[in-house]
Amino acid sequence: MVPELPLVIEVALKAVVVLAAFLVLPLGLGQLEHKFMGHMQGRLGPMEAGPHGILQLVADGIKFAQKEDVTPAAADRPVFRLAPAVALLPYLVALAAVPFSATWVAADVPASLLFVLAVTSVGVIGTLMAGWGSGNKYSLLGGMRVGAQLVSYELPMVLAAASVAMAAGTLSLTGVVEAWSWWWFFWQLPGALVFLTASVAELARTPFDAPVADAELVFGPLTEYTGLRFAFFLLAEYAGMVVMALLFTVLFLGGWRGPWGDVGAVGALWTLLKATAVGALFLWFRVAWPRVREDQLQRIAWLVLLPVALLQLALTGVGIVVVS
Repeated sequence: MVPELPLVIEVALKAVVVLAAFLVLPLGLGQLEHKFMGHMQGRLGPMEAGPHGILQLVADGIKFAQKEDVTPAAADRPVFRLAPAVALLPYLVALAAVPFSATWVAADVPASLLFVLAVTSVGVIGTLMAGWGSGNKYSLLGGMRVGAQLVSYELPMVLAAASVAMAAGTLSLTGVVEAWSWWWFFWQLPGALVFLTASVAELARTPFDAPVADAELVFGPLTEYTGLRFAFFLLAEYAGMVVMALLFTVLFLGGWRGPWGDVGAVGALWTLLKATAVGALFLWFRVAWPRVREDQLQRIAWLVLLPVALLQLALTGVGIVVVS
């Protein structure tokens, strides 16, 4: 029998593992995006730093570290400087509650689904702080667009997640995977499409990147940021993609459930493979889809996604009654 680790040591080890995953997984997704864009759009830049561009992220990191950290004269300095941390830290907290396997979860909190959805919504406050604190009209308009997207797309996302929780009979992410069955993919497919679309919009990724539309708003709420503070916002974006891809995997793809074993490290590998496929969809959207206008963005949320999410919720209710 291996003696149990003291609680303090166990918590410290989990914190180190989560922090390492938080730093490695978003950077891996960023490297994958360089390769996607380099090959699909014929971009030569990401192919030059090292063999086949494998050192591109290292070059980007050196570039950001060398840039001067500028704070505009008209900025609200405390708000401007704290915004990157407020945008980044919620995804670190959320990652701790997402299970990679039945036993690989740093913090298996009660109602972890609600916890993760609530925490990821806080990240938008950082972008709002950046828009307000920059003292720039383009940044402010971009921040307001981010807030409008959160209000519009959070509701269909929550309803799609609620449909899965209703089907599983639990708000625990671990419990959702344990109750999951392969035919759920078809039963919950409309909700899955709603959740995926709303995730892209909440992260302000293409085609829902109106808050950072360069033709209108320069770079939206991030216009005045340079150096490492700007890099932290980019890390927050990719960390958000990782968390959303993992959450989608747990809710709709069975998490660590796989055809060739799902215990321990094998289960965690299944989770990562599925999440990588979902992350690749996020990257493909950026390369292949044009940006939608702000009015179109709102119309999609209220006239398309919300009715579909409500229909999925009703379909799940009927399914539960029929099965029981």
